[in-house]
Amino acid sequence: MKTESSIKTWAVEDRPREKLLKRGIQSLTDTELLAVIIGTGTKKKDVIQLSRDILNAAENNIGLLGRKTVADLKKGFSGIGNAKAVAIVAAMELGRRRKLEDAISRTKISSSRDVFEIFHPILADLSHEEFWILILNRSNKILDKVRISQGGISGTVIDPKLIFKPALDQLSSSLILIHNHPSGNLKPSDADIAITKKLKKGGDILDIPVLDHVIVTEKYYFSFQDEGILS
Repeated sequence: MKTESSIKTWAVEDRPREKLLKRGIQSLTDTELLAVIIGTGTKKKDVIQLSRDILNAAENNIGLLGRKTVADLKKGFSGIGNAKAVAIVAAMELGRRRKLEDAISRTKISSSRDVFEIFHPILADLSHEEFWILILNRSNKILDKVRISQGGISGTVIDPKLIFKPALDQLSSSLILIHNHPSGNLKPSDADIAITKKLKKGGDILDIPVLDHVIVTEKYYFSFQDEGILS
């Protein structure tokens, strides 16, 4: 078994950092990219094996790895302390923010798919529920996105006053509701349906129509408007 020091004896083109510099970032596997982030291994495992173990524990799924906290990583792997765990979590968050910036560049909402593409980077990796709104102008261009609340694994508290206040402050013409289901279940709960109908009535009274309510999961989404629930 290679040790942390033995990685220095590898051919230069096989070392992750040198490989990146010589062949480019696209030449690295997920394991090698994680090894670059971690930096070093332990006395018993080189950085490649340690990275492989971490990815295996996340089912080789970067999305699942993105859900792990510093505490999860420290507890789950010998040799992962604060510095390495923080580096991994920071890299996952940076990737999430990059995807968000790419998605938010589409400032006009034309479909529920547009909403999903904007909020998937924000919500897909979370282990708890969050409730957001998109505030739109008359052309369905985004004025703002606002997180209203966050809760536990199975729900979050929604206060209509907190939803309509930012919409009123920004003279919104309409808004879209968004929340995630960490469980991956796309079906809206009775509570989801009830609060959506309540907010739709409130929006009609304030002349700020609720155009849709989109539930986001790791891979898919559910649109109240597409399914005819808002009709």
